[in-house]
Amino acid sequence: MKNLGNLSPAEGANKSTKRLGRGIGSGLGKTAGKGHKGQKARKSGNPRPGFEGGQTPIYRRIPKHGFTNNQKKIVYNIINLSDLNRFETNEVVNRKSLKEKNLLRYKDCPIKLLADGELTKPVVVEVDKLSSKAKEAVEKLGGKIQGKT
Repeated sequence: MKNLGNLSPAEGANKSTKRLGRGIGSGLGKTAGKGHKGQKARKSGNPRPGFEGGQTPIYRRIPKHGFTNNQKKIVYNIINLSDLNRFETNEVVNRKSLKEKNLLRYKDCPIKLLADGELTKPVVVEVDKLSSKAKEAVEKLGGKIQGKT
């Protein structure tokens, strides 16, 4: 019967540590399994990560230049003229209506209308920004542009 007095770990659960430098007869005396001389035989023989033995390391050989400051970058929701064909004639195209048609990619970013594609019916456009060709195309069909363009 097992009780606290005669418990022992399972067979092979505890592995004894290598006893280095305890005489030549142990098989791990003298150099203690580290071979003869050399960097890795030393006390602090593991150099830092990226060390290449005195050769200029790769992180110093590769040129590092350039900087992109994206803090003030404005990301626009791009809407093309061809996207406006989903709307009815003379319907108001604004943030709310574009969201209903799942045309907005970014939630709170301004909307920009570009002249990609062809517009087939007049619409009332309320966007934050638009290209001059897009403006011409909307007004050519009798549509209106409102807002801060």
